[in-house]
Amino acid sequence: QVHLQESGGGLVQDGGSLRLSCAVSGGTAGALSLGWFRQAPGKEREFVALIRRNNIKSYADFVEGRFAVSRDNAKNTMYLQMNDLKVLDTAVYYCVAEPQGSMYSQQYLHWGQGTQVTVSS
Repeated sequence: QVHLQESGGGLVQDGGSLRLSCAVSGGTAGALSLGWFRQAPGKEREFVALIRRNNIKSYADFVEGRFAVSRDNAKNTMYLQMNDLKVLDTAVYYCVAEPQGSMYSQQYLHWGQGTQVTVSS
């Protein structure tokens, strides 16, 4: 059973940066497509970024070049570097994993518990 554990969330000021990590256990990260979703209070969960098994990356339009997803298969870990954070980026960020990868949340069976990112003005 694949287990995902996020870390790196916190409170940051508008324009600041954070790096989220997602540690994968119970499976081999290299065999999985890994991604990030987020959910803000009162809003639907939305796609943020995806890095497929072949390292092809996809991003939501709102990222606008501010975020970068990467992976270190030797460490079984995925990262999300977030720069120029905005108040609207405030949300719980979730790590997801499936072999095929998708920008649709319903395609994922494996989810982490989430890490809170709060951006203050």
